[in-house]
Amino acid sequence: MSQVASQTSRPVAAVILAAGQGTRMKSRRSKVLHEIAGRPMLGYAVTMAESLAPARLVVVIGRDADQVESAFSGRATFVLQEEQRGTGHAVQMALPALDGFAGDVLILYGDCPLLRAESVARMVALKAETGSAAVMLTSPEPLPGIIVRGADGRVERIVERPDATPEELLIEEGNTGVYLVDATLLAKALGQLDDGNAQGELYLTDIVEIARKEGHAVEAIQLDDADEALGVNDRRELARAASVQYARNAERLMRDGVTFDDPDATYVDTDVAIGCDSRLEPGVVITGATTLGEGVHVKAHSVIEDSVLGDDVVIGPSAHLRPGSRLEDGVRIGNFVEVKNSHLGPGVKADHLAYVGDADVGAGSAFGCGSITVNYDWIHKHRTKVGEGVRVGCNANLVAPLELEDGAFVAAGTTVTKKVETDEIAVSTGRQKNLAGWGARFRKRKAGTGK
Repeated sequence: MSQVASQTSRPVAAVILAAGQGTRMKSRRSKVLHEIAGRPMLGYAVTMAESLAPARLVVVIGRDADQVESAFSGRATFVLQEEQRGTGHAVQMALPALDGFAGDVLILYGDCPLLRAESVARMVALKAETGSAAVMLTSPEPLPGIIVRGADGRVERIVERPDATPEELLIEEGNTGVYLVDATLLAKALGQLDDGNAQGELYLTDIVEIARKEGHAVEAIQLDDADEALGVNDRRELARAASVQYARNAERLMRDGVTFDDPDATYVDTDVAIGCDSRLEPGVVITGATTLGEGVHVKAHSVIEDSVLGDDVVIGPSAHLRPGSRLEDGVRIGNFVEVKNSHLGPGVKADHLAYVGDADVGAGSAFGCGSITVNYDWIHKHRTKVGEGVRVGCNANLVAPLELEDGAFVAAGTTVTKKVETDEIAVSTGRQKNLAGWGARFRKRKAGTGK
């Protein structure tokens, strides 16, 4: 934001329209609750509005109102649009929540998740610098609302395509629907809306023409990136928006010093944090509120969900960290190893084909191939406590609740059901016995059956 804007911009209130039925999504839940790169669609608009420190933040909801309000409880004031009569009507529903507010009202959309905060900051700056009554965002690509400019280059009106003339249909500049409007003017203009159009709805776009007729200037900023105006109405647009957001996430992380072997084949959610000098190989999926430290190497086709990793951790290939996993510095989790709801101390190793679930593991301990924590008794989950420097052999079963003290050992093939103390080795297998001639007798029996 420019120095002028920072000195003269007025308080901002944000109104987010999220009441649409979303019928084209063909879903059992509200469209705005569908996730894009790990965050509900509406979450992008809410988070961006929060970044402005708005005096008020109002979300207009409709379908599945209880679920939407629950998902964002405490972050906004919610108002219900029971009857769907257009965008103008939706903003009318928000007016009581803006009562007494003096400043500018920013109007956003819950199904437009790709709008950048920088673009909104440009709107705020322009309005402060020009003193105009309203500023709007436009797209360089055609949209349902057509921008009609006057001889002075300012916006005269917005025409919806069903109501446009053949000449107006040739205009490519489209209306994103994002406005920054003086609160007093907005309330006055909303009171003058009528539904005399092809759709029989109250168009929010009409406030521009109303403002111009009353002598107010309406400025417009055209987006450089048309993707910012993408509205999500069906599954195809949902996938397109996710693709754009994943690319943005990768770009941000690469600027911060993270290596992506192939950004197009790596999927990192928006709220994931990764330290510098980390490397992600193709096929990696990192989701939720996950944090990776510095120098972490995640090998191909590994999945990390809602976990915290320290520095210099190595994961994979084809490993899976399920929610609640916390790995300290230098942990090594190899191919086809699964970790769930466990805390692994520094330097712990499980190099292949193991399961560590509901466990607390001390520094330097190691799990052999095929070793597992048996954490579920078909009724309850139980925890396993493994001390420091413990060695667990291949194909061992650690039946929780269980404790292995520091420096304990578990022999290969052992099922452990009771505590193993320091320097003890748990062995549950009997002494090996080889039966001479057993193979010859078996083959003779087999030949006699003709099978």
